[in-house]
Amino acid sequence: ETQHQFSARESDWGFTSFMPLSELYNPSRGYLVNDTCVIEAEVAVCKVVDYWSYDSKKETGYVGLKNQGATCYMNSLLQTLYHIPYFRKAVYHMPTTENDMPSGSIPLALQSLFYKLQYNDSSVSTKELTKSFGWDMHDSFMQHDVQELNRVLSEKLEDKMKGTVVEGTIQQLFEGHHMNYIECINVDFKSTRKESFYDLQLDVKGCQDVYASFDKYVEVERLEGDNKYHAEQHGLQDAKKGVLFIDFPPVLQLQLKRFEYDFMRDTMVKINDRYEFPLQLDLDRDDGKYLSPDADRNVRNLYTLHSVLVHSGGVHGGHYYAFIRPTLSDQWFKFDDERVTKEDAKRALEEQYGGEEELPQTNPGLNNTPFKFTKYSNAYMLVYIRESDKDKIICNVDEKDIAEHLRIRLEKDREEKERRKKEKAEAHLYTIIKVARDDDLTAQIGKDIYFDLVDHDKVPSFRIQKQMPFTQFKEEVAKELGIPTQFQRFWLWAKRQNHTYRPNRPLTPQEEALTVGQLKEAANKAHNAELKLFLEVELGLDLKPLTLPDKTREDILLFFKLYDPEKEQLRYVGRLFVKASGRPQDILPKLRKMAGFLQDDDVELYEEIKFEPNVMCEYIDNRIIFRSCQLEDGDIVCFQKSPKPDTADQFRYPDVPSFLVYIRNRQVVHFRSLEKPKEDDFCLEM
Repeated sequence: ETQHQFSARESDWGFTSFMPLSELYNPSRGYLVNDTCVIEAEVAVCKVVDYWSYDSKKETGYVGLKNQGATCYMNSLLQTLYHIPYFRKAVYHMPTTENDMPSGSIPLALQSLFYKLQYNDSSVSTKELTKSFGWDMHDSFMQHDVQELNRVLSEKLEDKMKGTVVEGTIQQLFEGHHMNYIECINVDFKSTRKESFYDLQLDVKGCQDVYASFDKYVEVERLEGDNKYHAEQHGLQDAKKGVLFIDFPPVLQLQLKRFEYDFMRDTMVKINDRYEFPLQLDLDRDDGKYLSPDADRNVRNLYTLHSVLVHSGGVHGGHYYAFIRPTLSDQWFKFDDERVTKEDAKRALEEQYGGEEELPQTNPGLNNTPFKFTKYSNAYMLVYIRESDKDKIICNVDEKDIAEHLRIRLEKDREEKERRKKEKAEAHLYTIIKVARDDDLTAQIGKDIYFDLVDHDKVPSFRIQKQMPFTQFKEEVAKELGIPTQFQRFWLWAKRQNHTYRPNRPLTPQEEALTVGQLKEAANKAHNAELKLFLEVELGLDLKPLTLPDKTREDILLFFKLYDPEKEQLRYVGRLFVKASGRPQDILPKLRKMAGFLQDDDVELYEEIKFEPNVMCEYIDNRIIFRSCQLEDGDIVCFQKSPKPDTADQFRYPDVPSFLVYIRNRQVVHFRSLEKPKEDDFCLEM
């Protein structure tokens, strides 16, 4: 027996295992009856959601939040806050500047997050926000307390809103007040203390619903016997102690105490008891028994349920998600990290009460006792909105509420993301060509690099369609670099056995007649993702391109670096074609000119062979022909003035080999201030 769910992506399917024919024909197995085998296939058309192809935005109009590891508790809270439009509008109106960075600014990170939740078509990352909290990767994989996170976030935003047009918004939305009182029974003495709250913690244990929890919250405690109250001049007195509410906030956040410490077991436990909560909560019930005498009775404290935050699991972990009614309509939505689905009221309310559930009996004849199991998914936080304030709180939020600099920045980010997405989707149609020139060698050698010739990550790159003829690519180079095609000669780079990377040979006319994709396949034996080329250009005294000389088999292209032992400086000075049958002494006049030496200065030459795992740099005898020196296209020759016997001891590294060994073995430590993370304050060599 087997089954498969067909979808647009899974339109074909086969069996993973087969029955041997010998087993089919075996009479004792009973598959063949009257020489007939019956095969049954049941086809059912059912609405099954394919997780991978599901589109939250398309199905619900909303998008989810990505989970960084253990941030589902934060995601459920952020979705709840986002879907309080008055709060979202206040966040948008917090002053931020175009120079702020989201990773260092909670207001900007939250603005960015809310903007993406409002306008993105796919789930949104919370990494910038957690970075603005100062969290690292470890923190993102630790489950934090939701109530604590809610309070810290509220405090941070409240502080950032001071002195702005949205100052006081957090208090206006979430702050209520209650009065703690102690009233003596036998003497006329009463002590009261007004306190504010942003959320209320309600007992679950021993309470069947929210009303029972409020009854317990305002329950009067008797202070008598050994627990009498010291009433100042009246001494110890019997008294009543309790709490009454002065006012409730427009947005009422109720934290349900699902977790508590069990003293008998010496551990934290989760309370999965059944606990009901109403769609409408009337806190004026029973003639306002929850209200203090100072409460304004003209305010109608009738609330409607906006959000149900759920924890599924035990005390040591689990999963968090939220059921939210963004517009307070009858339609509920489940926000479960990246996934948003439509849900009915039963799923959002009754199924989150907790408690036990009976399993349907599969065989009633065996046992009449129903089997019950504990439901580990239940509500731990409720958000209610006062009916009289809902039109103000469930308001319209559009682009005019978003600062222009933020809108421009986030629109650019969105366009850049779309561009990268498109590039990724079309990557198989393109290839990247890295083009290095003499200018790149001059800019890098002695600064960014010392060994080899160039860091290809820092040279101009071209994203070219594979079907483009290479001749057309040369025209692109001409437009980009200002070098006419007739003055261009391209060389292929090759990785040698000693792990160095050098220009190996010029492209042949036949290769230049290929498409870019064909050339990459033909020339790229290492199957690198990029095609790397060296562009040879000859410049005249007026720095205008000259016609390139023909290259014969006798010609060798060498690259030259100049070393100055006094300055401990190595730099690129150019390249030359030499004859394989020629001698190094033949090119010394040209090298002296390239270096700015006098024509009678003695010059020493060294071949830079490799630097991994150790530096190999060998002296070149001026009198031996280049062919005998085993020099070939792309080789590097380092040269310097010959050290005089009386000055050799003055320099730490008097010759090229000693300097290259020093460079290979040194470790530079860069010290930078947090205020200027891209600038070195100072460096130390180790």
